Amino acid sequence: MRKTIFLLNVDNFAPELTRITYPFIRVYAKRIGATIHMITERKFPDWPVTYEKLQIYELGKQIGGWLMYIDSDALLHPEFLDITAHIPQDTVSCYSRDVADIRWQTDDYFRRDGRHIGWGNWFSVASEQCLDLWHPLDIPKEEALENIFPTPNELACGVTREHLIDDYTLSRNVARYGLKFRTFKDIWKEQGLDNPLVQHQYTLSVKEQIRSHMELILKWKLEHLLGA
Repeated sequence: MRKTIFLLNVDNFAPELTRITYPFIRVYAKRIGATIHMITERKFPDWPVTYEKLQIYELGKQIGGWLMYIDSDALLHPEFLDITAHIPQDTVSCYSRDVADIRWQTDDYFRRDGRHIGWGNWFSVASEQCLDLWHPLDIPKEEALENIFPTPNELACGVTREHLIDDYTLSRNVARYGLKFRTFKDIWKEQGLDNPLVQHQYTLSVKEQIRSHMELILKWKLEHLLGA
């Protein structure tokens, strides 16, 4: 199946950071046979910019195949697993999960579903069979924002409700549409892996992320040279 990696970059997001992260994502995409689709224009101008990830719902109808989303500030090792090889087409996957009722004001969809899945949307994978993962909300923006509760650590780092609108939307969609779900961490455990080869630190400033990414790249390079 065709594979597409979507990247969101509106208004030239943090070029000093993407100069580091994008080359790694491009090498990973080439290795797994994926093409990269940049989302650069606003289609939901009245919503927070992170909501633009929901463009994948309509784009996926046109493109088909496997649909993958990666945040532009994530550092991804070229040898990272091809998640599409480890899940069936009727299952959606992301890096890890939170407990929904810790992060969100839940509704009847969450209660009926009963799995309490809080989605982390910085790295998401689904096939064309599960496009509803990215279905835009059926409730007003104001109501959605009122349902979002950043953690104390997120608040201390300046993370707002608006920033988490996409995490909330995908969490609700998993429950709303009863989508089958697995995390990347579940897959690593089954494969006997203990190094995820990926880093995402959204609570850090751009400058802090750059420093942390460069430290990890150096670590990867040393491990390669030493044969670790």
